Amino acid sequence: MRNARIIGTGMAVPDRVVPNQWFNDRLGEDVDTWLQENLTIKERRWMSEGEKLSDFCVLATERALEMAGIGAEEVDLLIISTDTPEFISPSTASVVSYEAGLKNAASFDLNTACAGFVAATDTAVNFIKADQNYEHVVVIGAYGMSRYLNLDDKKTVTLFADGASAAVLKATTSETSHHLASDMRTRGEYNDYMGIYHGGSAHPVDEESLKTNMHKLVFAKKFPKELNPIMWTDMIKTVAQRGRFDVSEIKRAYMTQININQIWETMDNLGLPRDTATTIMSKYGYTGSAAIGMAMDISVRDEELNKGDIIVMMGSGGGLTFACNAFRW
Repeated sequence: MRNARIIGTGMAVPDRVVPNQWFNDRLGEDVDTWLQENLTIKERRWMSEGEKLSDFCVLATERALEMAGIGAEEVDLLIISTDTPEFISPSTASVVSYEAGLKNAASFDLNTACAGFVAATDTAVNFIKADQNYEHVVVIGAYGMSRYLNLDDKKTVTLFADGASAAVLKATTSETSHHLASDMRTRGEYNDYMGIYHGGSAHPVDEESLKTNMHKLVFAKKFPKELNPIMWTDMIKTVAQRGRFDVSEIKRAYMTQININQIWETMDNLGLPRDTATTIMSKYGYTGSAAIGMAMDISVRDEELNKGDIIVMMGSGGGLTFACNAFRW
């Protein structure tokens, strides 16, 4: 049967490094100790003035295409997942498809917040499985949250960072290297807990929202700390059941990179070594919809995977949205 496999990955981040000490100085207190002890974050990358999110999408795409060994003109579809788009309209994908030279590719954006890279990958798989016109699909997770941060809000400003990751998926009939299974869920009752709530049709940006920074990212309510590990554990088990493999066979897990303790708890729940989960937040901070693809690209380039290894991606993001999928490499 027609299926999809990953044949190339890439990532790109800004050159500007923002260390924890920058926040110590700005906020007038020691946030570095807490960040390192609880989240392992030491530094992150932020876009400089004049840089655009699409710049990093293009670089990540070029690197993924180089690994895949195909040209830009061979891409049939581009899917970008971001909740920090270049514009409200048109799509960021339309910008990137042009700038990356994907002249034969259809394109669109989707937004499932930080679960986006996994949701975009699952969408690409289903396009390939369903329609023989899609031979090569590029998916991108893109995050430019530094543009939406209130620099005086210590609950958000120290965590979030910028970056983009890309993967190239190819149609295949291989029984040894392909997509295995997926699971997507939404817990919409948490839609008002965290987000950027001004700037859309419900609350257009006006003078008052600019004065009060309501057009920036806000943590409006505190999420139950047990929610992610419970959902992640159950969804990974569900994907393993659907994909007809045992959880113990998972070689690498690429997880939402917001909380190291939640990642470790999930690995413990699954009976997997903690280092099964590749973690990158110490160097890159929290890069949202780009994080899972970035972790995978680093893992691939560090030669952590062998042909036939099972990998899982597990993402969660504002909304709340959850997405999980598994591939045999």
